[in-house]
Amino acid sequence: MTNKTPKTLGKDTLSLVAERFKVLSDPLRLQILQELRQGERSVNEIVEATGAAQANVSRHLQILARARIVDRRKQGLHVFYRVADPTVLDLCAVVCNGLEESLARDLDSVRGNPDTP
Repeated sequence: MTNKTPKTLGKDTLSLVAERFKVLSDPLRLQILQELRQGERSVNEIVEATGAAQANVSRHLQILARARIVDRRKQGLHVFYRVADPTVLDLCAVVCNGLEESLARDLDSVRGNPDTP
């Protein structure tokens, strides 16, 4: 992923960006995306992996699908989901790496190593 500075965005575009962040603001949705990072999964596999109720997982998958973050495929009675927008996984990785670095700095500060970058 590159660190490009985007052009100045208009209000409509910023609203779309804010909506995308809203969709990603739920821990269960992030957990579902983490599962799908490994490849296509059935709803039942996602339910088993997350420990959440099927109705809850299905509701969150619908939200992710409406936001075009995941795609679905029906095969018989089973529905399979996969990540449709891999940039979302990049975004999650950037946020996780930033948190990791921040927590490491905080830990170093607590340990008395304030000079750590």
